[in-house]
Amino acid sequence: MRLLFLGDVVGRSGRNAVSDMLPGLIEKHRIDFVVVNGENAAAGFGITEEIFLGLLDAGADVVTTGNHAFDQKEALVFADRQDRFLRPVNYPKGTPGRGSGVFVARNGGQVVVVNAMARLYMDALDDPFAALERELSGAVLGTAVDAVMIDFHGEATSEKQAMGVFADGRASLVVGTHTHVPTADHRILPGGTAYMSDAGMCGDYDSILGMEKDEPLQRFLRKVSSGRLTASNGRGSISGVAVDTDDATGLAVAVAPLRLGPNLSETVPAFW
Repeated sequence: MRLLFLGDVVGRSGRNAVSDMLPGLIEKHRIDFVVVNGENAAAGFGITEEIFLGLLDAGADVVTTGNHAFDQKEALVFADRQDRFLRPVNYPKGTPGRGSGVFVARNGGQVVVVNAMARLYMDALDDPFAALERELSGAVLGTAVDAVMIDFHGEATSEKQAMGVFADGRASLVVGTHTHVPTADHRILPGGTAYMSDAGMCGDYDSILGMEKDEPLQRFLRKVSSGRLTASNGRGSISGVAVDTDDATGLAVAVAPLRLGPNLSETVPAFW
């Protein structure tokens, strides 16, 4: 099975980049299943239902989120009715929406997607490792399902790597989101799980983490805020990770980064 994960979509630039490039990638490279993190898609903060549906129209099969999942308050309403919208699974019981699901890929395979949020330097949600243990115990890779994709939304690379080790052999992919900077540590772990500490972002890289540069820069220089952070609206890039899995086991046989657009060196998986 051919899987693609795209990192945090930031503002209009990120949305346009995804809608411009993703449909062609799916068709040209016969991608079976696509997950997109959309938590910054609404001007950099949260996501609306209209934007969520637009990402689905572009080819996303599931949209994950993170600490900005409910910045747009309408997400508290549509989260319950949109089963392809995920918020972190380790939110407390009673939080609207869901953190995981089983979905049908274009090739007919069964794909489990789990969205979890780390705790180091983040909002203190429930234990993500315990939450993932519950999810993985009911989704046996290669037996009950054909692929398992985990979006682990967090700040610390140590916690993300620990999650990779924790899920190794039980997931097709563990990929980090949140820092908006693509890492160069994509690899297949000893147990067969593809791993990457951060998928990067889909947005304008001529920015500071997808935001117009002036406001975040002056906050560092003067330690005071002079206004709101604003999503940068320059030409956007897409960034993520691609995985090919073994049809019998669901484990990864190939993993590589995907980067298309300005301001970063472009790369397309050699196995595509």
